[in-house]
Amino acid sequence: MKDLSCFGGPDAFCKLKDARIVILLVPYDKTSTWIKGADKGPAAIIEASANMELYDIETDSQVYLKGIFTDKPVSCKGSPGNMSKKVEQRVSSHIEDGKFVVVIGGEHSVSIGAIAAHHKKYKNISVLQLDAHSDLRDEYHNSKYNHACVMARARQLCPIVQVGIRSMDVSEKKNMDRKAVFFAEDIYGDTEWFDKAIAKLSAKVYVTIDLDVFDPSIMPSTGTPEPGGLGWYSVIGFLKEVCKKREVVGFDVVEMCPNPANKGPDFTAAKLIYKLLTYKFIE
Repeated sequence: MKDLSCFGGPDAFCKLKDARIVILLVPYDKTSTWIKGADKGPAAIIEASANMELYDIETDSQVYLKGIFTDKPVSCKGSPGNMSKKVEQRVSSHIEDGKFVVVIGGEHSVSIGAIAAHHKKYKNISVLQLDAHSDLRDEYHNSKYNHACVMARARQLCPIVQVGIRSMDVSEKKNMDRKAVFFAEDIYGDTEWFDKAIAKLSAKVYVTIDLDVFDPSIMPSTGTPEPGGLGWYSVIGFLKEVCKKREVVGFDVVEMCPNPANKGPDFTAAKLIYKLLTYKFIE
């Protein structure tokens, strides 16, 4: 019997043993500080994904034929630190089994465990962050695993490159390498920055995408929407070039805070995941 709760819908169903790609849901929302609801994001994205066309016009391909398995969600009880360990264990297990893992959050703290798992597996790795917020606080609300600390934890492991940033606390300035930051106001309206950003990435790249990197006009369903964000074609155009010139070893998409009255952003997030998988696996 086909699973109706898998990414891409029943037509994309694949058993784990036959899958090249694993989708891991992490419905966690304990440390978000404004609009709650990111724990409902993974389910909303899965629901929306069932309504996608699985044929990609741009690349004349159907990436779901590589095999996409949607794993059972990570249990999200307890502290963000404990959650991060659970995510790291689940992701590591799939990586060791030869799978390409996509984590769907939940708030951005779910990325910490996924980044740690990929760092353990791959040498010469860097993290590419697409986000409105720098997330470089060393600690926030008495936790080093808060959503506002995810890139502070990542930079302890490997180099990071930050794209789309347009909001930060003054305390984060001391932790920021401005040569590896591409602020939204500086990259708006052109693509010359693509190669400059990619040049700062290592051979292998883990990508973490906070959906608030997009402008709220197309992605209002986030916990902390920031004006002045990037557009659809800018984001997917950049990701396409990253996949051409570097080896993307895994990625996550986080901070979907669904609005039942507006399903459009849910579909945009699902399409983003499918497009990035398409660029990763195109032959």
